[in-house]
Amino acid sequence: MQEFFTSFFQQLLHTSLLEWIASISGFLCVYLAAKQNILNWPISIISVGIYAYLFYQSKLFGDAVLQIYFLGTAIYGWYYWINRKEEKPRAIVSFSAKQMGLTVAIIASLTFALGYYLDNFTPSDVPYIDGFCTAISFVAQFLMTRKVVQNWLLWVFVDICYIPLYIHKDLALTSLLYLAFAIIAWRGYVDWKNEYQKKQHAIG
Repeated sequence: MQEFFTSFFQQLLHTSLLEWIASISGFLCVYLAAKQNILNWPISIISVGIYAYLFYQSKLFGDAVLQIYFLGTAIYGWYYWINRKEEKPRAIVSFSAKQMGLTVAIIASLTFALGYYLDNFTPSDVPYIDGFCTAISFVAQFLMTRKVVQNWLLWVFVDICYIPLYIHKDLALTSLLYLAFAIIAWRGYVDWKNEYQKKQHAIG
C-alpha cells in the first residue's frame, strides 16, 4: 500500500502543465453543468481539446476519440441550451424504465464494438476497459445535452471506473479529477431530480 501511495505521489509531482489546465477547466465545466450554467459548454471545449492530445499520448484511443465527440456535443449543447423560448431554460426530463433499458443495451453494443476495434487495430493495453468507459461517456454526454436527469447516474458510475484506469496510465491528477467528478455528478443528480419532481408536482 505504501508503494502505491509513493508511486501516486510521484505521478502528481510530475504532472504536466497541460494536464493541470485540462483538469482545472474540466472540473469547472462539470461543476457548471450541474448548476445548469451555460458557461459549462465553452469551458469544456478547452478541457476536451487538451485531453484529446493527452489521452492519445497515453494510448487511450477510445478516450481520445471521445474528446472529439465531447467537442461536438459541447457545441451542440451550447446551441441547444441557448435556443429557448421566452428566455426560459429547457426543462429537465426523466427516462422511463424501458428507455433506461434501451440505454443500457446501446452501451453494451458500443462497448463490444469499440473494445473489438481497439483490441484488433490499436496498440491499446486496455481495449475493452477503454471501450466500456468510452461507451458510457458517449451516451451520458448526449443525455446531458438533452437534460435527461439520469445522465448524472451514468457519470457517477463511469467516473468511478475511470479512476483506476487513469492511475494505470500515470495520470494521477486526472484520477483525482474524476473522483471529484463522481461527487459533483451525484450532487448534480440530486439537484436535477429534485427540480424535476417539483415541476411534476406543480403540473399534477
